[in-house]
Amino acid sequence: MKSVITTRGGGAEARSLPEVHGTILTSQVSTWKRLFAFAGPAYLVSVGYMDPGNWATDLEGGARFGYELLWVIVLSNFMAILLQTLSARLGIVTRRDLAQACRETYPRAISWALWLLCEVAIAACDLAEVLGAAIGLNLLFHIPLLAGVLLTAADTLLLLWFTRFGIRIVEAFILSLIAIMAGCFLLELWFAHTPVGQVFTGLAPHLNDSELYIAIAILGATVMPHNLYLHSALVQTRRIGDSKPEKRRACFYNLVDSVVALNGALVVNGAILVLAATVFFTRGIVVTEIQQAHELLSPLMGTTLASALFAIALLCSGQSSTLTGTMAGQIVMEGFLNLRMRPWLRRFITRTLAIIPAAFTVYTSGDRGTYRLLILSQVILSLQLPFAVIPLVHFTSDRHRMGEFANRLWVKLLAWSTAALILVLNVRLAYLSLDEWISSSTSHWLWLLLIPPLSALSLLLAWITLEPVLPAFIRCLGRPATALPKAVASNLLVPSYHSIMVPLDHSDRDRVAITHAAALARSHQAKLYLLHVEEGVTSQLYGPLSSTAEVEEGRGYFMGIVHSLRDRGIDVDLAVRHANSPRSEIIRYARSLHPDLIVMGAHGHKGLKDLIFGNTINAVRHQVDVPILVVRSER
Repeated sequence: MKSVITTRGGGAEARSLPEVHGTILTSQVSTWKRLFAFAGPAYLVSVGYMDPGNWATDLEGGARFGYELLWVIVLSNFMAILLQTLSARLGIVTRRDLAQACRETYPRAISWALWLLCEVAIAACDLAEVLGAAIGLNLLFHIPLLAGVLLTAADTLLLLWFTRFGIRIVEAFILSLIAIMAGCFLLELWFAHTPVGQVFTGLAPHLNDSELYIAIAILGATVMPHNLYLHSALVQTRRIGDSKPEKRRACFYNLVDSVVALNGALVVNGAILVLAATVFFTRGIVVTEIQQAHELLSPLMGTTLASALFAIALLCSGQSSTLTGTMAGQIVMEGFLNLRMRPWLRRFITRTLAIIPAAFTVYTSGDRGTYRLLILSQVILSLQLPFAVIPLVHFTSDRHRMGEFANRLWVKLLAWSTAALILVLNVRLAYLSLDEWISSSTSHWLWLLLIPPLSALSLLLAWITLEPVLPAFIRCLGRPATALPKAVASNLLVPSYHSIMVPLDHSDRDRVAITHAAALARSHQAKLYLLHVEEGVTSQLYGPLSSTAEVEEGRGYFMGIVHSLRDRGIDVDLAVRHANSPRSEIIRYARSLHPDLIVMGAHGHKGLKDLIFGNTINAVRHQVDVPILVVRSER
């Protein structure tokens, strides 16, 4: 028999991605087998570094400026490796993801503000995935762009189905899509006859104002903020011991995983920019649409295969990013708010928020508008980066939190230099964008509208930056947002049950519920309160006065249960109610009885059956402040 206790408000230790937490063994003796066991989380993270948003920024960067921005991709990749390594270390050492660590540390208002910003970033990323997948469908199957945007509302549910097979299947699926993307672009570069000597000239750092917008968009598309939350949770899918040597070994293997996976993403991103520079920049063609790049590849490269490979890779990019975006959203919501939502519902909400602006842009502005929206989405991601990077550097540098795994001095210097560079570039971009926006506007009230949000963001950034050195009375205001349990198994109270309520429904579930309830009643000397709700048409009309063959049979059935339990020395009471809603009657009876425990049999329905037959347990557990023991027999 299966059983699970659920209590109002939780109480179990918070875990990142609990359905796959610690499911992969890492105790293999062979180095290669152990390396394979740890490989995976960084590949899921790397998908975010080559999503359709990267395509837009890399294509425009290569088409407008040739190879000049290649150094931005390389620098962004080094920054990504550093930050993702710190994120993995935080998850391994503290058993907390970045969102949980923020909730432990900051006041509720700060945590909620960071959560809101992260949700905006995830929506911006999802917007890129929606547009990329829609464009890929349009290029391959000639599906209208607006119809493709609407179709993406369903594709994510199919991908979420893979998670039921375990994290390894998800990782293998994502790795397959990455391999297809990489193979497509390597073939593209071979067709384009890329001049290798000229490519290396793009590795020399230089930047002017005309390149800044695209450079920061590339940075935002590469170092994605929600990936920092995702990686700190994904590393916890590996079963790692609590000893320092085991954690040190896990940190090393995850470093190897990050370097290999993110350098693979560098190859894809670099290939897109180099391809755009080789094919378009050298011919003076400015790419303003992804579709334009697809249409021009065949005539310029002399083969129709080039366009097909481009479209296939784009579709793989959009689909692979979808699944990791779902996981990141789940981690962020659970970590910051301690709120767990069903993945399909969470994904549906996020995807809806992305579809609305995408569909509106496609309808009003067409292909050119979608391309500009892709670029804008990546700038939004970049603007959110400091709010994820700065807490990460603080937490991993904290010796009280990390112990001997805290960042060394040279790592701190690199990490803070990365954070400072991101911050300076973002401030510069914000100034240029706002100056251009306000100069082109005829309204004098625009500044007044912008002052409140800009001031709030500045104060939030100042808080998380200076938080470790703020006076204690300021740091302690309103914190923590929600205290996470640290020593769950210490000072445990022994529950004592005096009254146990058991809802019955005249089915095979009654036997397993009574079995558990009777065992508890004998060991605690508790009284059982059995409840059955008649919900037939006759019962709804006549209530206790109803008398049909079915009702009479039910009375005999339940009285037989009562006599059997009393013969075993168990004190038992039976209540039969008549109502059109069993769940409402169960809730009403529980509130009047105030039992110490409720034992309920589970039907095991999923999906459509829940919609048809109802979901009583969920309704009850959200409405009563009583622990509930849910039992279900093996089939």
